[in-house]
Amino acid sequence: MVLEAAMLQVKEGMEAEYEEAFCKASEIISSMKGYISHELQGCMEVKGKYLLLVEWETLEDHTVGFRQSKEYQEWKRQLHHFYDPFPTVEHFEKVK
Repeated sequence: MVLEAAMLQVKEGMEAEYEEAFCKASEIISSMKGYISHELQGCMEVKGKYLLLVEWETLEDHTVGFRQSKEYQEWKRQLHHFYDPFPTVEHFEKVK
């Protein structure tokens, strides 16, 4: 299992619209091969800051299967205009 982690900063005043769009876009990611689960956490200290965690079966399920798919283009269309700056995405694996 691979954990994708993305720190997201949503443009000021767009938080409610983003959360609604994310709920709709969740259908896209959850339909992808290798997808296990995801959650979006809102930061308590910084308004508009979110942590997205997605579990994938393999790294390639995210980096190739999802990122190179037509579904990803729709994901981008629905969500990427909310971010400033554009998020950094990192991948983690369980150590113990």
